[in-house]
Amino acid sequence: MSKVILIAGPTASGKSALSLNLADRFDGEVINADSMQVYDCLQVLTARPSIAEMGDVPHHLYGFFPPEDAYSVAHWCADIMPVLQDVLDRGKSAIVVGGTGLYFKALVEGLSAVPEIEPEIRRVIREQVGQGNIDALYKALQAEDPTMAAVLNRADQQRVSRALEVVRSTGRSLLAWQEEDKLAPISQLDPMVPISKIVLLPEREWLYARCDLRFRLMLEQGVLDEVAHVAGLDPSLPAMRALGVSHLFAHIRGDSTLEEAIVLSQTATRQYAKRQMTWLRNQFSDWNLIQEKESERIIASAYNIVIEN
Repeated sequence: MSKVILIAGPTASGKSALSLNLADRFDGEVINADSMQVYDCLQVLTARPSIAEMGDVPHHLYGFFPPEDAYSVAHWCADIMPVLQDVLDRGKSAIVVGGTGLYFKALVEGLSAVPEIEPEIRRVIREQVGQGNIDALYKALQAEDPTMAAVLNRADQQRVSRALEVVRSTGRSLLAWQEEDKLAPISQLDPMVPISKIVLLPEREWLYARCDLRFRLMLEQGVLDEVAHVAGLDPSLPAMRALGVSHLFAHIRGDSTLEEAIVLSQTATRQYAKRQMTWLRNQFSDWNLIQEKESERIIASAYNIVIEN
């Protein structure tokens, strides 16, 4: 019987390996839910599965979008539904895997129908982001939408700029749009198809060690050449916010040693993993939690969850 298996978790927690194992056990295909792995660049840096790693298992929504454009959660919701439906229509199971919690949240809870942003408003705000004027943007948001500003981290340039774009284009706070009724995309599927929701949250120090090791392995896999290849792109683009890009750029320019770039990138990755774990624990409290470290025990726990559903 076809199944939908959702696997969320922080970076380096073993999601991809688990998805491949479950695809083998449940005749499945893997669908990407990572906002950086959609781009057709930085395969090594974003830990996008290679052709060899994918093996004979079909993978969808990986490495298909140009880094010169911004890919959003709304794009992903529109893209994943026909893929999901096609996989299920062919009698296969769909394994949706990734570390972007907002993608999963939008899939199972719905996405607010915010109207299109005025191009000129978007251009002006992105220009300010590119110039590093995030403090000025946050102060503007405090003046124009104080309620939204109060719930955002002033250093989160992506969400601050998005909130400012929305209030300037629509005259309404992003919070007001988010409070409207919304249809969860996944509710469009056949209600008889079982859906398993799994979140991997391993012990923190173990995960940090995995993050550090994986980054050093990326150097052996050619990550410096990969980053140098996209050096001419606008640094404000979402794809250029991939972990490690700015620090490796600094080394390539001669502004830091390789070891300094490695240490800073590893630190940024650990900090990101910590934020992911906190967010997932708070937002996905009703999902099936797996805290195992050994791959065999992770697989066994996940298998039992899917079978019970």
